Amino acid sequence: MAGSTHTSNASRRSDGARNDGVYVQLDELVRLQHKASGFSFLPKQPIHSVLSGHHASKLRGRGLNFEELRSYLPGDDTRNIDWKVTARTRTPYVRVYTEEKDRTVWLLIDQRVNMFFGSKERMKSVVAAEVAAISAWRVLKVGDRVGALVFDDSDIVVVPPHRSRERVMQILKQVVEKNQALSASPGLKSDAGKLNEVLKQTSILARHDCLVCLITDGNGLNPETRRHITRLSEHNDVLVALIYDPLEKDMPAAGRLRFADGQGQLEADTSNRKLRTAFHYDFEQRLERVRAASRRFSIPLLPIHTSSPVSEQLREVLGHHQGTKRF
Repeated sequence: MAGSTHTSNASRRSDGARNDGVYVQLDELVRLQHKASGFSFLPKQPIHSVLSGHHASKLRGRGLNFEELRSYLPGDDTRNIDWKVTARTRTPYVRVYTEEKDRTVWLLIDQRVNMFFGSKERMKSVVAAEVAAISAWRVLKVGDRVGALVFDDSDIVVVPPHRSRERVMQILKQVVEKNQALSASPGLKSDAGKLNEVLKQTSILARHDCLVCLITDGNGLNPETRRHITRLSEHNDVLVALIYDPLEKDMPAAGRLRFADGQGQLEADTSNRKLRTAFHYDFEQRLERVRAASRRFSIPLLPIHTSSPVSEQLREVLGHHQGTKRF
């Protein structure tokens, strides 16, 4: 049951038309640039931000470049003293750093068939697209570089990082293309292993001091996933936007419902209490696997659901930074 990806009434589409909440449109993602405010991934966070908690690391912020050695001056941070040079010259010297002009942010955007699920406002695939769009616009707004790996069950599209509106539009177009290819067609098969392929490829692309944002429902997370995340988090910041639907968490007693997973259809009697309990347990197990990885690697976990606006949820979990101009 947990593998179900969408209810059949939400998966129907007509020629030349897209149902609201089922498929995303490019102009909708472009308009989200006006919602890309009120949250930050800065190391210093408001107290209610998920990034300020004890179970999530404070992100590094932008990297530092070594600039020069100079004589120690009163008030300099003693942690920057170069002890080898100091010992050789017998005069205290400090290493001077300058902040990098920009930071690279990689968005890993899940558009697999397991994301084609929605019981209320929007499909998980649509919410993932919106999270990606708001994040990309935010990155551009503060002058950082943004790239992406947009993936479905068949392939991975890499969009190299750049600081430009054209690059954001390129990312959004790739997201829309894969999003609108989703359907209840029996020919679409879920590939749980694609998540690990994406993380493996990202570990090659993200060398150091990048922010890697994985936007997914966690389908396919296993011990191999944790190995890839370990490698990524050694020299980069990683966070996970976990997309879920309220129906996955708590199935209502709504009688007989029909589900599809791209390979077949299943009709289930949701009035069966044992079925609802098993459905909830399966979701909690998947969520706990993601939480365990989050705790082990000090990776912030941002739970985002399908039943309220994404921008509001991002502000709620990340907090509001008034006056900040940096991502």
